[in-house]
Amino acid sequence: MMGKKKTGGIRQSKQDRILSYIMNGIVILFCLYCLFPFLYVLGSSFETENNILRYGYTFIPRKFTLAAYKAVLLGGGVLKAYGVTIFTAAVGTVLSMVVTITLAYPLAQKKLKFRNQITFFVYFTMLFNGGLVPTYLLISKYLGMKNNIWVLVLPVMFNPWNMFLMRNFFSGIPGELAESAYMDGANEFQILLRIVLPVSVPGIATISLFYVLMYWNQWFNSMLYIEDRNLMTLQYYIMDLMRSAEAMKQLAMSTGVSVSNLPEETLKLATTIVTIGPVVFIYPFVQKYFTQGLTVGAIKG
Repeated sequence: MMGKKKTGGIRQSKQDRILSYIMNGIVILFCLYCLFPFLYVLGSSFETENNILRYGYTFIPRKFTLAAYKAVLLGGGVLKAYGVTIFTAAVGTVLSMVVTITLAYPLAQKKLKFRNQITFFVYFTMLFNGGLVPTYLLISKYLGMKNNIWVLVLPVMFNPWNMFLMRNFFSGIPGELAESAYMDGANEFQILLRIVLPVSVPGIATISLFYVLMYWNQWFNSMLYIEDRNLMTLQYYIMDLMRSAEAMKQLAMSTGVSVSNLPEETLKLATTIVTIGPVVFIYPFVQKYFTQGLTVGAIKG
């Protein structure tokens, strides 16, 4: 047949191939469009402060320098903050997934007694909370968790929205799988570990990524409850560093000292690269699961 090409066992017409080329081109252009700001920030972070102020941001630095990265990394503070953030992201994600799964799986079972009441109780927490002041008093005064690394994990360990997503994913698993396991003598815990979790990898990877990003970008609890600089999260440490740079600039201007050598703009760009680096490296490993997990709960078995 003329004008048709066999691709993956399916014959495509000339019009289909043209449309496929056009769509692929659009996707490539969109990817480049998304990559453009990152490359812009990366290139400008190696530029000198004078050139940034004179010529603006650039892809290729006119004068390569590591001054901004030295200001961010020297002193060991960033490395300690990295350690705190990695600990909270790793341990917190594991604990969060354990709590989320152990609540989502029972709520996905229609035979659970008081299932609707428990679901409403969890949903109610998404609409109302005790407020900032009572929460602060509870955590800092009554629980005594101020200046404790666990204050960055335990208060935010459970997210109702993620639990509902996980419950919907469990609800989409065919019930015949559990029924056959019941007939073989398996209990609920064995069914969860050996049958449900292995087929729920896309959903688990997606929710885990949500938790990782939440813990990685956490700064508010660090600002409220952490005074020890050795326990600051990366995001809050960077924020404190930026405020210090701004204070240095204001002080220099008030005293008539030149501010051209203070890497304020390049410091902002360097901190952006430093903070998002690990997330950029992690995402490709979970991307194949993430694209599947986006449809959690959309298809019922």
